[in-house]
Amino acid sequence: MKWEPVIGLEVHAQLLTKSKIFSAASTRYGAAPNTQACAVDIGLPGVLPVMNIEAARMAVKLGLAIGATINRQSVFARKNYFYPDLPKGYQISQYELPVVEQGHLTIEVDGREKTVGITRAHLEEDAGKSLHEDFHGMTGIDLNRASTPLLEIVSEPDMRSAKEAVAYLKKLHELVRYLEICDGNMQEGSFRCDANVSVRPKGREQLGTRSELKNINSFKFIDKAIDYEIERQIDVLEGGGKVVQETRLYDAAKGVTRPMRSKEEANDYRYFPDPDLPPLVLDDAFIEDVRKTLPELPEAKRARFVQDYGLSAYDAGVLTSTREMADYYEQAVEAANADPKLVANWVIGDLSGYLNKENKEIADSPITVEMLAGLIRRIADKTISGKIAKDVFDAMWNEQGDADTIIENKGLRQITDEGAIEKLIDEVLANSPTQVEQYKSGQEKVFGYFVGRVMKASKGKANPQQVNKILKAKLPG
Repeated sequence: MKWEPVIGLEVHAQLLTKSKIFSAASTRYGAAPNTQACAVDIGLPGVLPVMNIEAARMAVKLGLAIGATINRQSVFARKNYFYPDLPKGYQISQYELPVVEQGHLTIEVDGREKTVGITRAHLEEDAGKSLHEDFHGMTGIDLNRASTPLLEIVSEPDMRSAKEAVAYLKKLHELVRYLEICDGNMQEGSFRCDANVSVRPKGREQLGTRSELKNINSFKFIDKAIDYEIERQIDVLEGGGKVVQETRLYDAAKGVTRPMRSKEEANDYRYFPDPDLPPLVLDDAFIEDVRKTLPELPEAKRARFVQDYGLSAYDAGVLTSTREMADYYEQAVEAANADPKLVANWVIGDLSGYLNKENKEIADSPITVEMLAGLIRRIADKTISGKIAKDVFDAMWNEQGDADTIIENKGLRQITDEGAIEKLIDEVLANSPTQVEQYKSGQEKVFGYFVGRVMKASKGKANPQQVNKILKAKLPG
């Protein structure tokens, strides 16, 4: 029997507000445990939550970017469950009336486009965090994260493979960072994913019983967890068993999923409207104000880079993978006043390579836009060759100055004097009688040998185009 996986994702994006969703407590990451949880966050008697309107603004921003319906009135509800990191005994969330409904994202997998529906995006508060290490068999509770604003983004079950799920997740991750509503830091837990996975016989409409894979914090792990879970469920069904609806955790060390608890249904949480919070009402003026703050979105930016800069779709995709990378590239093109493709090659190649090697973001690059532009200008005006430019780039990365300073200090200026180049060529030809005879006999590939010897003799500083031109004139043809 052929089986078809059915996958839907629930993504929790921590919003980039300075304070929590219902209190003035800080959302800063990394503070000492339990130093950023105020009386409102933990629900002490007599306190009242107050909505942080900036969180609503960010939710609307996402809704507009995914072509969704923005509900003018949404309602907060209490989601009741008991767990040590939830001292109130309930989480404030949105249930029947979320702020955002019915949007979509378009992904591309193996050259084919696919639209994934987004059922809803609703606002809620985060819970605290349970810590199981270094407590001598006990569990520690850190409530700093309690009441941090989250936007839970729920997809339709439209994905049919782990590859599609990863493509959707990466697209959403890119979008929330472009919109500057979430930093997307998966290691710190500010962008977390739950995956609902089921399988059914191919061609059947009815959905299979699903498992929910909780809190997976990397693209690599979401890929491996979904693939494992698909195979596990197929093995269960083909062995005559039944898939149990449950929540499972992914064990990255062993590459397996394992049961955590039986999967709750909505009625298990006994949702009811929160009596302490009025409905969230957004008027047209508010929504239009948010619309005016939307940046150029990734797909539009990619299309413009292809059109305006003559880049390939691949290069445009790499350069627009983050808003910071795209801004760096455009500023470098303007500052260098050079071929956009040449600038793209340096940003995609050397700069990205050095950043990846040292695990840095482009904002942390020691090579500023102006420094890279200065290097590219010296390549364009033939002050240095492309090969020498790589040495200059390395020196700039290691904070030895800008391109002009390094070129002068290291004596790297390109040799363009034809007399000097001709003298080097004469010496190489005089010392290579065997290769000259080979060239005379028609072995034209020996030409590369002569170029290499001349460049070595000049310590890489001879202008390659002039070397080629003079060599062709001097060698017997």
